[in-house]
Amino acid sequence: MTAQEYKERVEQALAACFTPSHCPTDGLAEAMNYSLMAGGKRIRPMLVLEFCRMAGGELEAALPIACAIEMLHTYSLIHDDLPCMDNDDLRRGRPTNHVVYGECTATLAGDALQAEAFGTILRSSLPAERRAACAEDLANAVGLDGMCGGQYLDMIGEGKRLSEDELDEINTRKTGALLIAACRMGVHAAGGTDRQLEAATRYGAAIGAAFQLRDDMLDVTSTVEELGKPIGSDAQEGKNTYVSLCGLDECARRIARLTEIAKAALAEGFSDPAFLDELADSMAVRKN
Repeated sequence: MTAQEYKERVEQALAACFTPSHCPTDGLAEAMNYSLMAGGKRIRPMLVLEFCRMAGGELEAALPIACAIEMLHTYSLIHDDLPCMDNDDLRRGRPTNHVVYGECTATLAGDALQAEAFGTILRSSLPAERRAACAEDLANAVGLDGMCGGQYLDMIGEGKRLSEDELDEINTRKTGALLIAACRMGVHAAGGTDRQLEAATRYGAAIGAAFQLRDDMLDVTSTVEELGKPIGSDAQEGKNTYVSLCGLDECARRIARLTEIAKAALAEGFSDPAFLDELADSMAVRKN
């Protein structure tokens, strides 16, 4: 499949997840859908589906897993934008969830999407051991040692001068963990080998590190129109970034090196990694 075909497949599946049911909670479902269906690159579900394909699995069986990780990702975006966190009023070129629905409903929309992500995995048709492995990887990526822990470290680090090791600790959890989980969950969905799981983990770690470097660069070099959200906010809020630590040129060099590391990892576990090689290259130069 092409990236566009994967994206369309995911969009169709996501659109069917939270349809109006004429019940009192339809307003919450509307708020969930507002952010879930706001577009985006769908990189994480794409990784799930392509790693599943490469490991010999069936895409249709892995589609709920792909939807689940996008629900989880969307929850994190809604909560990141809240006034108590980054206090952003624009996401993907549209008003953020709390601007449209209010802070309480936005908070609940994020909470519900997190719960539904795990429910979607556990209700899927995959064998029980594969469902459990996917759910465990997702929980590890989101909890204390994953995204939430990384967000906490990021919050308490604001206004302080952090070392590069401390910044790595934040971003490995906050950004890298969920991308690693997407890769691993695709292999789990297919019942892949330990070797494939290791290759997927190393690929996810490398593109996760490159993704954060590129994010930091775009906050300096992009425009609101290209990025779909405010720019320059890292500097305004006194956040530590790789650009502030090592500069734009060094960030670009590191992205190139990490992209090659990611592609080398794939070659050790899979026979036909062309799609993910191209994806790593495209992420290295993305504009949003």
